[in-house]
Amino acid sequence: MEPSTFAWTSLVVFMCTSLATADIYFHIPRGSNNRLNEKSAARKNANRMFDSQNNNRGGYNVGDSGSAASTNETQQYRMKYFQSDSSAAGKSVLTVEWTNQHGCGGNEDSNPQKQNCILVLQYACQDDVDDARGQADTFRNGKTTQTAKYSKPGSLTETKSQKDNRKSGDVSLDKGLHESWDWYNKCYTRQRNKGLFTADQNLKANNGLGYSSAIYTRQNPNGNRYGYECPEERDYYPYWHPTMWKDIAVMAENASMCSYYTSKSFNVQPYGECLENKGWSKWRTQEECQSNSGTWILKHNYLEKATQYKNQGSCEQQGNKYVWGVPSDAAGNELQCLVKLSAPDCFEAPWSRSNHLGNGVDGKALTYDWTLPYFPSGKTQRCVLRIRYNISTDDYDPHHTDHTKNNDILTFSPVQQNPYIDIGGRSSALRLAINTAQYGRVFQDRSHVFQLRPRPAGLQGARIFNLNVRGKRGNIVQVYPAVEYDFAPTRLEIKEGDLVHIQWTGSNSHNNGNPAGDGQAGDAGEGTSGTDRNNMVEILDPNDNYPVPFEQSTMWDTPVIKWIHHGKTGVQPKDLAVDLASAGYYRCIRKTECQAQGSIVSSFAVDQKPKLQSQLNNAPASYEGVMLRFKKGTHHYMCTRNNNFTNRSQKGTIVVK
Repeated sequence: MEPSTFAWTSLVVFMCTSLATADIYFHIPRGSNNRLNEKSAARKNANRMFDSQNNNRGGYNVGDSGSAASTNETQQYRMKYFQSDSSAAGKSVLTVEWTNQHGCGGNEDSNPQKQNCILVLQYACQDDVDDARGQADTFRNGKTTQTAKYSKPGSLTETKSQKDNRKSGDVSLDKGLHESWDWYNKCYTRQRNKGLFTADQNLKANNGLGYSSAIYTRQNPNGNRYGYECPEERDYYPYWHPTMWKDIAVMAENASMCSYYTSKSFNVQPYGECLENKGWSKWRTQEECQSNSGTWILKHNYLEKATQYKNQGSCEQQGNKYVWGVPSDAAGNELQCLVKLSAPDCFEAPWSRSNHLGNGVDGKALTYDWTLPYFPSGKTQRCVLRIRYNISTDDYDPHHTDHTKNNDILTFSPVQQNPYIDIGGRSSALRLAINTAQYGRVFQDRSHVFQLRPRPAGLQGARIFNLNVRGKRGNIVQVYPAVEYDFAPTRLEIKEGDLVHIQWTGSNSHNNGNPAGDGQAGDAGEGTSGTDRNNMVEILDPNDNYPVPFEQSTMWDTPVIKWIHHGKTGVQPKDLAVDLASAGYYRCIRKTECQAQGSIVSSFAVDQKPKLQSQLNNAPASYEGVMLRFKKGTHHYMCTRNNNFTNRSQKGTIVVK
């Protein structure tokens, strides 16, 4: 067993009953928790794309582009963030926000915690394609909540054409997809790592091909399938084989572990895989592979492929940001020029209160400022964000407990399923509610699919800060474990010269109806039931609930518009104000005043379109946004619709220093 298997086998131990649920949720970007567009409070299918281990009530529906719900993926809204650029100054920052129920962070000296914790942020991207040209391996949210199909191999002697036929028969473009069919197929057919600690769990010994494979883990002993996710890779970090995921940050149990995590990250260390002509292999190690006529290949993770450099010499001439190697997703052993990834950021996990599903220190939300990558190709990327949350306690040594401690006829595992504890009284044993499949447990959430776009001309060298909306329709009891509406970041502090990209998304089917799970059904709020709506109007003070008239405003008449969703120029301050106040339903005041912006914009004039409903019911649920450069000062704003006593105070502040 290679040393790397201990990395997040440091699953130490988490004393968890079967009732422990709601655990980690993205709020920015909106986390799916395997939801699609359900009108119910509980998601329909926890096995849709990945194993979250979270409460069925969690997650946000995929965004809608318009004012009505649709099952057509082309009508879904994908958040669109602009990439960083090639300069050191041109960073694009997305403040990722989440909540984790069971606590995290702290140290034994100044701020003790009840458990250990590791948080890992990762993403995956691929070149964006038109939805009409979607392919088998294209990331998609899907338009059905059903799990994608998988047919296992008929035998170990399967041919490549037989494997390809299985894939063709299984993959359907109406099902959601993050990992590819081939990724799961390799997991299903590869032997599991038998050097891992599995306590007293009985992992299945036969995957139908005569051996126990990587779909069986201590947390998933029966090999349940969640989309095309590989259970072994999900449960352990860093993984010892190539993966599709790129590391952003590791928030470690303590800072002393960071050198290990950063050096073993697949971002910087290549990992091996056995290659056989049929396209998959049973063999897990280099020795087994080569002893059975396979070819052991070291594969590299990468940001994107630099296909313009055709040979090693031309690739290496580009400097140390490029590497000549076999890419992680290669079907064979062909070498290509790859744009390198940096080592992940690593630091001690932020402190948060146990069993609370709330904020961290000083009541602030748990956040991480992700500097979005720069793709030298200039291509738009289709991406997914992932967070994993490992919680455990100190009931055994996390870094020196392996398969030799597994329960068998000669050895007792250091932890047992629902053990009885002798307290010294006659026949007075007490039972602990311990599930060893959940002892040292990993939770997960993922975003819906989003885009990373190259910057428009004229935005090079500037910092971009993304200002979004979190939360969904309903009061706190109805939306839990999600949150009510708010702008995020709620308070954004920037410098003169920085840019702010204002954008949001919402669903038209956030009804939170039955089945309600273990919470309250309903979607209290203003406007049409089940609809998310947002807008922005200026207020003079955070305590105010009345917006100021445009004539008295300072927020919209001074910023420079560097980009706007409809792509037209000559936008006047009044037009900007009405665009944001109407969530893009209107784009200008009068047709005659909007001719400079073009005929398309003119048709969105207040005097041309049907009247905007006062609670934004006929406005779109999502707003692609505007990029503004504000002048020095403090600006306060609010949403007019989400402002009743059920879910008051969707407000925000921008401070320009």
